[in-house]
Amino acid sequence: MVFAGQRQPVRPTMKDKCPVCGMFVAKYSDFVAEILFKNGSYAVFDGAKDMFKYFFNIKKYNPMMDKENIEAIYVTDYYSLNLIDGQKAYYVLGSNIYGPMGNELIPFEKESDATVFMKDHQGKSILRFHEVKYDIVKNLD
Repeated sequence: MVFAGQRQPVRPTMKDKCPVCGMFVAKYSDFVAEILFKNGSYAVFDGAKDMFKYFFNIKKYNPMMDKENIEAIYVTDYYSLNLIDGQKAYYVLGSNIYGPMGNELIPFEKESDATVFMKDHQGKSILRFHEVKYDIVKNLD
């Protein structure tokens, strides 16, 4: 799989809906996450949690795609509000900050920012992309 760096993130339109929960994504720009596919299509999400749900069950939400079709994954850094490489991000689990869909994995580009945030907001742990498992995401609901 090739991730972020190849293709620039998309800007969600007012019509783009999260394929997992159905919410309009543009309203929640502080939490946007994206999966961009090699064929030029994309999926946008109202938070990293729903992006991971999609990632782990891609055939359920997009039967024509699989993980090998992914070109890039982006998440929004909580402090800078910039879209960053989702595979390189640090995710804080179990904080007292909620996203549009409640409990959320809060992404950061820098480990130092994730560490400060975790201390300030009662986070339980910091995970890297490959450490986030389906059971962790499922238990956030």
